[in-house]
Amino acid sequence: MTAPLQFEDVALPGLGSRITLEVPEHRAVVVTGPEASGVDALPGFALALARPAAGRVLLFGEDVANLSRRDALAFRRQVGYLPAGDGLLHNLSLRDNVALPLRYGSDFTEREIDGRIRIMLTLVKLADAPDLRPADATDEQRRRAALARALAFDPGLVILADPFDGLTTRAAAELLELARGGETETGSRRTVFMTGQSIPQLLEPRVEVRYRLAQGELVRDA
Repeated sequence: MTAPLQFEDVALPGLGSRITLEVPEHRAVVVTGPEASGVDALPGFALALARPAAGRVLLFGEDVANLSRRDALAFRRQVGYLPAGDGLLHNLSLRDNVALPLRYGSDFTEREIDGRIRIMLTLVKLADAPDLRPADATDEQRRRAALARALAFDPGLVILADPFDGLTTRAAAELLELARGGETETGSRRTVFMTGQSIPQLLEPRVEVRYRLAQGELVRDA
């Protein structure tokens, strides 16, 4: 079976080194490394938002970088993406930020969209704060809203960039469990790919595969 995400001999920006990495289905995988390690480029490469100087990235077996812009946008809807920070639009409420992919990436009726938003806001514990603008919300509330937006279509693969920065361990653990989407006999219901400088130590047992990037070398943690 094709892995949901594969990096094949991908060049790291500014380092002259390459990595090969496969993210298996129903696993949470994290790559950590210092800021200059190239780890921050991996989510953009995964979604073909940026293209590596060499190598290729396959998303569900497809080289999205070779698709037309329209086809690439449609293909990316199979993936939930939480960018570094949160990527929320500050002129919209948290509720309307969560609604964006549903309104512009689906043929749902307004009633169906409203129902889905209510479910997502309840899931991420924001049912009492839907009308807050990002500027008025806490860091944790913004991150929860951004994750709700990423999970709006219940994707099979979730890509999280620096997902736990500034969060308590409790909040980080909750967000990781939401990203995993529950458990199956073979592992997490969703495949999760995370990057960042580190993850809380208490979360390591819930991440099946851990790598470190250092001096251009990808090393798997025991």
